[in-house]
Formats: sequence, C-alpha cells, structure tokens
Amino acid sequence: MEKVSAKVTSRTAPDKITDPDYMFPAFSNGKVLLNKKQGRLPAMGWNSWNAFGSKNNEALTKTMADAIVDLGLAELGYKYVVLDDGCYKSERVNGLLSNESIKFPSGFKALSDYIHGKGLKFGMYNDIGTHLCAGSAVGTCGFEDVDTRSYIEWGVDFIKVDNCYYLWDNATFSDSANAKYSYAPNIRSITVMGEKLNITFNAVKDGVLLGQGASKNSGDYVTNIGTFDGTNVGTTPVGDRWGELAFTVNAPAGGNYAITVNYASGEENGMGRWLQLAVGSAENETRYFDDLLPLTESTAAFADSEEITVSLNEGENIIRLMNHRRQENTLNSYAVLLEGLNKVDPNHDIVFSICEWGKTQPQNWGYKVGDSWRILNDITFSVGSDGNPGSAEWSSNHTASITSQYSKAVIMDEFAGLDKGWNDPDMLVIGMNGITTTMSKTHMTMWCMMNSPIMLGMDLRRIAKGDELWRIIANKEVIALNQDPLGVQAKRIYCSIDYDNPDTAYIANINRVDILAKPLANGDMAISFINLSDAKDTKMHSVDVSRIIDYLGHKMVDAEKFKHAASYCLKDLWTGEVTTRISETFSVTGIDAYDNVTLRVTPV
Repeated sequence: MEKVSAKVTSRTAPDKITDPDYMFPAFSNGKVLLNKKQGRLPAMGWNSWNAFGSKNNEALTKTMADAIVDLGLAELGYKYVVLDDGCYKSERVNGLLSNESIKFPSGFKALSDYIHGKGLKFGMYNDIGTHLCAGSAVGTCGFEDVDTRSYIEWGVDFIKVDNCYYLWDNATFSDSANAKYSYAPNIRSITVMGEKLNITFNAVKDGVLLGQGASKNSGDYVTNIGTFDGTNVGTTPVGDRWGELAFTVNAPAGGNYAITVNYASGEENGMGRWLQLAVGSAENETRYFDDLLPLTESTAAFADSEEITVSLNEGENIIRLMNHRRQENTLNSYAVLLEGLNKVDPNHDIVFSICEWGKTQPQNWGYKVGDSWRILNDITFSVGSDGNPGSAEWSSNHTASITSQYSKAVIMDEFAGLDKGWNDPDMLVIGMNGITTTMSKTHMTMWCMMNSPIMLGMDLRRIAKGDELWRIIANKEVIALNQDPLGVQAKRIYCSIDYDNPDTAYIANINRVDILAKPLANGDMAISFINLSDAKDTKMHSVDVSRIIDYLGHKMVDAEKFKHAASYCLKDLWTGEVTTRISETFSVTGIDAYDNVTLRVTPV
C-alpha cells in the first residue's frame, strides 16, 4: 500500500483551529466534513464489552460471529462484530498498534478475514486520548496517521472511538486540571482603547450573557463561560448548551483598537484559562484571540491580559468573550481520524462511532464526522466475563440504566437523521442479570423506535433460536422500525407527566407513560405506548391523528392520506394481533410494569 502523509494531533497543546468549518458557528450549518458518508441507517451487530469486558479473546469472538449466523441474526441485519477494549498489547510495538498475543494469537487481519468469511463485518475500538479506558497506552492521539493505516490494512468496517485520557478536556482518567482548556477565565471587565476611545466595560453591569450556563457573580464578575458537560444525567441536551459574555461597543471610527481583559484564571470546572475573543455575532464573527491566558496568582486575583488588537467598524460592534474549545477540540480529534482513513483509502466504507459519552454535546457537532454519537456515559452496571453475564439496571439516578439513557435520547430526535447520523444510548443490555424479559422487550422497542444503533452486548451462547430472548432480538417487525428507509427517529408526542412539551422536556421521573410516534417510508406510522414505571399503569393513554400530524406531519410521506383515512389497520408488533379502527384516536389502557404496546398503523 502506498505510503501517505496524514495529519496527527499534538500531545503538547491543543491544535490550532483556523478553518471556520471546524469552529462553533459552523455547527448549525448542516454541512458534513471530509466527505463523510450520509444516508446510513443505524448500525446493527454485536460488541464484546458488556459480555466479556477486557477478557474477550479471539476464540470467543469467532464463537459470537458463528452464533450471529447460526441464530439467523445476520439475515435480520446484525452485521458488525466489534472488538471493544482489551484487544491490543498494552504498549505500541515500533509505534504501531499490535494484537494482544495471548488473547488474539492469530492477529487482527486473520480474525477480520474469518468474520468477513461469515458474510459479516469487522469492527474495532480505540480512543482519541493517550490511553484506552482500560489503561493500555495505545490511544490514537498523535498516531492517527499510522493507526488509520493499520485499520485499513486489517479490513476494519466499523470503528468505535472512546474519549478516555483526553488531553484537552477533563475527560475520564484525564487530569482534572485539564478543565483549563474547557472554560474561559472569570471576567471582571474589558477595556477598549483607540481612535480617541478609552472605555472600560464592567462584565456584570455592561455585559450580556448569551446562550446558557455563564452567570454573573455577586463578586462583580462573570463565571462559567464554556460548554455544559453532558456526560451525566440531569442536564437537557435541548437548547443552547454553552455560555458567552458579550459587550456592545460604539466605535467613533473604523480601525484597529486594543482590548485588555481583566480576568482571574483557574484550572477547575467553571473557571479555566482558555479564552476566545471575537468581534461580531456568531453568524458573522472574526476571531482575534484563541489561546491560554497566564495563570493568575489565585482564582480570586484579577489581572489584566496583554492587549488584543481587533478591528472595529464605525458605530456598533459586538465583542464576544467565550470558550467553545470543549467542542472544537473534540471535533478536531475525531476529524483527524476520519481524515486519516480517507487518505489511506478514499473509498473506505467504515462506520465511525463517536463515543465521548455526550460530554461535549456531540448532538451539536457529531454529525459532521460521525455516523453515531454516544449521548451519556456507559449503560452497563457491571460487565460480564466468560460464563458470567454481568448485570444492568432498568432505572437508576446515574447513566448506567435503560431508562436513564432513554430519557435523554428520546428528546434528541431533531439532532438525528439520514443526513446527519444517530443518537447512541449505548449497547443493548438484553441478556444481562437484572433485566427481565418484559424489560428486554421494551428496551428493544425503545432503541428501535429511536433509531439507535442496535448493538447486542450479550453472550450469544446464552440463547437458542426460538427462545424468549431470541424472539425479542429477532423481532423482524420491530427491527424494521429501526431500519426503515425513511430514517426518522421517533418523536415523543405524549408524556403523562408533561402534556405540553413532551418532545423537549427532559424528564427523569420514571413514574410515567410515554407515547412515541415514528413515520415510516410506506406511509404507515409506528406508535409505541411505554410504561417506564415499576407498577402496572391502569389509566387510558391516547393520542389522536391531529396531534400526530401537528408534531410529525412535515416528516411524513403522505400526511393528508393519513389524516383523511376512512379507517386504520393496527398491528401489535409484539403480540401479532391485527385490529381495524375507524376512530382517529389511538389509545391503550392497562400497561404492565416496564411494558410497552407498539403498533404499526396503516391508513386505509
């Protein structure tokens, strides 16, 4: 293979970002980068982590590949067999990734060939940091050129890329002081000088907060200028996930002006050292400063920055102080990997799974380079090992549960699509201890309705063709919702806790019934009634055609036909029962704990 030169990220400082396509204002323009392939449906397959953790090996992987074929799962769309953490040697060999020789004695190319020989596709794992999450010092940072070459040579079809030990944010296992890159310093004032102008603007009295998150402190400064950390539950993904400080400056004449920022810096959440200063609104900005400021004597000691020269127009100018580096750095790191794959093989068809756990609000930028993006930290409560299925939870106050992941992903539908990619609430935990058959059925429904990647995490030796769990993961008609070519994530159009804002309200309380609606390519509508509670719900819950049209009419193939149908044919996708309904109201009464009723509605 011809050697090509490719970009690598620095391990000494965040890369300089000069291309506007990689900057915050471009996040909302809908433009993908680096010829990222569009039009993919969610990936389906099996990942080694939930079942085996770092103890996966070559023999187990082959057995899982065999099972996918033998159980008839391959013909249902389960194609990708993905090695997660624990497959590499703990250090690079001559600068290259290498297979762990005891667990994977034949090497990755031989395993890839075996999987391809089964008609399946081969997936691997790495990290944009210096180490993998389990500790191996083989992260891609600074090695993107050689690593992408290895992946192409090994015949990789799917790559999951994690975010541990990331140098430019306080990611998992990273130095907490790396928050200095993620937040701006506290700002007390700016002074603008030039063209007979010498004026100081107080941050609290004269400044305007843009977005969300930044706040005016009673100590006469603005703090928490940056981007919300989305790794954990409790913070909505909807709306502005960042905060800025803006000033309006009236310049007596056009020309160069000097700006001095009075600041106090730190290396902690909410108070960092990286400042971005731009003139103009986000839609039409010019950046003049994008770097670390010196550390002040203490977090309470304010000092003046060196002068920053900017160009102002005569009259009103907006000066914005901000830090969007949490998102920009992470996008850049993932983009360098994609660029490397493109350079080695411009015709590659690799699925790129971004796994930074929602930390940098990837729903805003992930679509530019990724095919899916994780929305929270791991769903697994306790990973398994050979013979032990591990455990998972239906509900919890943290990320490691089915409902925690669902409650965030269900309001993220507007971020997903065939032109973008998919929200990823992590692998399925079906088959793990703590998850009942009913929970598994609803878990499968949720992920399929939300167009999430369907990656099995169970030891496939635990099921047999035709048994209870097999019938759940092999339900053709539910899978068809996930793989429907229209490619629209379901929208929650009813919630028993919030009737007015069901599509955008971030609700953690599981004592509720949700109704999801999903337009399908043939003009049908999938409607799912989901009881998240641990008790049977006895009430009637309903939606009518007009509510469906109000929320989803613009995404439907033929909203008028659906609206004016003489009747509707309803098929229950779990029981197989078919009924006809003349009424334009669809309702369900009495849903068991953890259960769902999912209907495919055909207008007649």
